[in-house]
Amino acid sequence: MRLSLKLKLNLFCNVMVTALIFPLLLLQAIAVRLTVLRLPEPDGERSGYCGDGSELRLLIVGDSAAAGVGVTKQAQAISGQLTTSLAEKHRVNWLLVARTGFTSSDLIAELNALPSQQFNYVLISVGVNDVTGLTRAKQWSKNITTIAHILKTKFGAPNVIFSGVPPMEKFKAIPFPLNFFLGKQANKLNELMITALACEQKNTILKFDLPFKPEYLAKDGIHPSELAYSAWAQQTANECFLYKNEHT
Repeated sequence: MRLSLKLKLNLFCNVMVTALIFPLLLLQAIAVRLTVLRLPEPDGERSGYCGDGSELRLLIVGDSAAAGVGVTKQAQAISGQLTTSLAEKHRVNWLLVARTGFTSSDLIAELNALPSQQFNYVLISVGVNDVTGLTRAKQWSKNITTIAHILKTKFGAPNVIFSGVPPMEKFKAIPFPLNFFLGKQANKLNELMITALACEQKNTILKFDLPFKPEYLAKDGIHPSELAYSAWAQQTANECFLYKNEHT
């Protein structure tokens, strides 16, 4: 299909603008990497049991957000707050497998290394490092499909909740125009994720429905704060209970 003249001009302008400001973007990226506060992963257990009732097996996997960077204890992070919420109605058997810097490719390797076992739910946080690492669109789509396939075939077709890539343009530690371009790429990965999972059953994409006020960001201006982890955990727990109620 031939492109219209208007579309060709728009594409040309986008390419030219990107080429002109690329040196600035590169300098800003280097500055952010050198100056942004590096926060450690929080202390605390990464597996365990909590609550009473019917057993619910939960796997949390992914990047630094899944690992809880931004708070000091796992109890304040997504693992602690989500398991506490689910434990109101269930005996939760949970496992956290997450590392700072993980990309979608790293996550595939980690899932392949885990022993086969059954989970009812899996929460995935991945994408920010694919944005900063310039993962190509085709590779990202392939990786998302592969992750869904591994979870279906190796871990008993659990109900998988993919957390959407957060709006990186709202990270206060990243200056304009770098934040604009990273945000645009994050949005693109979310669109590709939706397409990649369209034919997959038992998958949910959880959109980041947060106001991104200062109190929702950790002191590094990038990672979630305890308040943000609480909101994320509640959204995820609601999805778990909603799915269960609809299929019982």
